[in-house]
Amino acid sequence: MTAITRAEVAHLAMLARLELTETELDHYAEQLDVILQSVARVSEIATADVPATSHPLPLENVFRDDIARPGLDRAEVFASAPAHEDDRFKVPRILDEEH
Repeated sequence: MTAITRAEVAHLAMLARLELTETELDHYAEQLDVILQSVARVSEIATADVPATSHPLPLENVFRDDIARPGLDRAEVFASAPAHEDDRFKVPRILDEEH
């Protein structure tokens, strides 16, 4: 079976910029080893005559067709807005930063 070493866990932790204690390294090595063994068992069960799928049930598109239609009149929208400038709504500043 597949086994992951404590050194490999330490290397992965370093790559992920995680600081792990000695106890955590041992703990995660055990947990990752169980996960890798489980994946290996699933790989043994899979057979060549079973097609690969992304979902166990067939998916069906339930969305309606996208039909273009006229939108709102820009002049009417801006007439209803409290303030606008350069074809945009003008709102109070909420951040102190300049963009």
